[in-house]
Amino acid sequence: MNNAEVAYAHITRPFACIDLDALDQNIAFVNGASGGKGIRVATKSVRSTVLLQYIAERLNNHAGWMTFDLKETLHLLQEGFDDLLLGYPQVEEEPMDRIIPYIREGRCVIFMIDRIEQWEWLDAIGKRNDVVFEICIDLNVSTDFKMIYFGTKRSSLRTIDCVNELLEFGNSFTHTVITGAMGYEAQIAGVPDSPVANWQSPLIKQLKRLSRKSVRDFRKSAVERIHEKSPTLRFVNGGGSGSIDFTSNEKEVTELTIGSAFYFPALFSRYRNLPLEPATAFALRITRKPEQGVVVCHGGGYIASGATGVDKNPEPDWPKNLSLLKNEGAGEVQTPLLDKKGALKIGDTVYFRHAKAGELCERFSELHARRGSVYEGTYKTYRGEGGCFL
Repeated sequence: MNNAEVAYAHITRPFACIDLDALDQNIAFVNGASGGKGIRVATKSVRSTVLLQYIAERLNNHAGWMTFDLKETLHLLQEGFDDLLLGYPQVEEEPMDRIIPYIREGRCVIFMIDRIEQWEWLDAIGKRNDVVFEICIDLNVSTDFKMIYFGTKRSSLRTIDCVNELLEFGNSFTHTVITGAMGYEAQIAGVPDSPVANWQSPLIKQLKRLSRKSVRDFRKSAVERIHEKSPTLRFVNGGGSGSIDFTSNEKEVTELTIGSAFYFPALFSRYRNLPLEPATAFALRITRKPEQGVVVCHGGGYIASGATGVDKNPEPDWPKNLSLLKNEGAGEVQTPLLDKKGALKIGDTVYFRHAKAGELCERFSELHARRGSVYEGTYKTYRGEGGCFL
């Protein structure tokens, strides 16, 4: 019996859990690998107010939070959080109106933009409420190899000319001020080194190598241009858990956004140079055994977001030698597993790792915590706090 089974023997299945020793080890790795740069915690990868606070207290250079939704940002403000960078543009007025009082009292909330329409919207609300909003310019540092577009299609700012044009338009705005720039190299941070299809591994390695130079050159030039126009620029954000070794050495970057490294979900086991420990999991009870070598768990259809593929499935982690059935996968209310040893029986528990980090918290209202085999109580997720954001 493993430590989790001892600690959680009294808990009704299914449940989600967190290993605090593994979380502490992962935080220590981030502290050591960040090169002294600030760490802005990606809230979408944690999705628990109390665990966000837990992580921040143990970071050497905590630089604030990157949030993912206006309502979530409001929720964190209400809980006393400060220095919130809303990493994704939105144009919803009702939650904006509720955030403004916090900005008036001195809380720092920064809004991401990459197009003039977003900037105009913020400036108009600022004028109407006599408030000056801080904004962050979101650079598209993806690499276009002509035959392959390597990166994400989010920001429209792909060239220095695009950056110049946006900054020229922004000269007339009176109720916004540029305080940040972000160049997130998703094609390095968000693409596993070891994909499901093994033949892709050498190609990805080469694309990442070539992409590093283009990221470095464009981000550096764009930041210089933004700083010329906006002496108020105080931070440059970059990176992610999958590119911490690269971004921590980039001179123009002042802070890294880190999220997945804390929980270390299954997808991140496909990255090199990440000596981390799985910190979160979910547990299902075996309730059926239709034939020798096959068991069925109750629940389990917790598929991760992104391009569909087998890598978005949860992975059975303990006991070992279990695998999903190709024709069924992780089911809505039951999940069949191939039991290679044929040793499991009805009533046993199987622990799974979710493919992505914080998305697991959308399925459960709390994470049951342990240190070794000792039960440490629960940490509420956003869902357990009554939050439903995205």
